[in-house]
Amino acid sequence: MKKSNILFIALMLMGSFFVFSCEERSNETEKDGEEEVVEDRREERASPLRTAEGTVNTREIRVQYGAPSVKNRKIWGDIAPYDEVWRTGANEATHVEFKEDVQVEGKNIPAGKYSIFTIPKQQGPWTVIFNSEWDLEHGHFQYKEENDVLRVQVTPQWEDDLQEQLTVAVEEPGIVVRWEKLRLPIRVN
Repeated sequence: MKKSNILFIALMLMGSFFVFSCEERSNETEKDGEEEVVEDRREERASPLRTAEGTVNTREIRVQYGAPSVKNRKIWGDIAPYDEVWRTGANEATHVEFKEDVQVEGKNIPAGKYSIFTIPKQQGPWTVIFNSEWDLEHGHFQYKEENDVLRVQVTPQWEDDLQEQLTVAVEEPGIVVRWEKLRLPIRVN
């Protein structure tokens, strides 16, 4: 048998092994359930997948987000451009689940799951968007304004201490986004 034929067969076998090993892993994660899939991905990702849950003003809130780090980069106006829709995290769209009807910044929103997008501003209030398409694999790249359920204005607060990794916490006054020197409190009643 010629060397070129042996090389071709070896490459085909390696390719087959790769395909079958990927299919096997995919099936395993489907069997494990959604929460365990989240756990499996956390260690593999540059921006780990995080979940925050809690109760604020008797309202149960659950948020899932990708947590990027600053890594000596310019965040506001660069990684998260001003005046453009930002996914409020990394990777998939950040999403929130309200177990019952709530008010966000004084405006009504029904119980359900929503993606959260933000429009950072160089000055003044930022726009926070709740969108009905909550399960978006590629964040703001799949965002469609026509699916917005609610838009509110929120005033960012700037702190002295650096928050290296983005966090989204369920705490007073509702949902609080922190990254770099930003603190963005979104009021939920």
